[in-house]
Amino acid sequence: MPVLLMLVTLIGALGGAVVVARAGNRVDVLAVARDVPVGQQVTARDVKVVSFADDPGLSPIPATQRASVVGQRAAVDLHPGELFTRKQLRVRGGLGDTDQVVGVELKRGFVPRDELRPGDKVAAVVLPAQGTDTGSTGSGVTGSEAPDTIDATVKSVGTPDSTGALVVNLAVAPADGPLLATNAAAKQIALVRQPRQSGS
Repeated sequence: MPVLLMLVTLIGALGGAVVVARAGNRVDVLAVARDVPVGQQVTARDVKVVSFADDPGLSPIPATQRASVVGQRAAVDLHPGELFTRKQLRVRGGLGDTDQVVGVELKRGFVPRDELRPGDKVAAVVLPAQGTDTGSTGSGVTGSEAPDTIDATVKSVGTPDSTGALVVNLAVAPADGPLLATNAAAKQIALVRQPRQSGS
């Protein structure tokens, strides 16, 4: 009986040592402190440090890299308690070095109402000029052909004026910047929001 008691005690001690070892293998990582919508810049108040049980299968951002997170933009909606990962973030500014930004003024009915937010992918549809026969050649709708579109990313959305018109700043490839600006000046642009990524 004394031998059995010693074995039970030894097993219990070993089990406790394993638990303590696992609990001690923790690291400080960065977590989301408050809601950050997709496209919004991450501020210092959005980031907190938490203790995390190290797991090779996960890749949270270490607390020592906090400065590299603040100032970047959320690639998806971030919620309190989630751990920051690099996949959730975009480079500072949200634009590539070669992107151009074009301000587009849109009348009511030419932009999704209360639906656009920074980071959204949109199609800028080139409309035919007023009074133009849609069956004629040129930009916009031509007969049964689909209208010309320009792929863009929403950088910022202005506040609607008394008529419901608002300005949306769009980031586009350099080749599309002049075309978008020309048609925007002629009031021949309508925006269609593309489906958001899962989790956005």
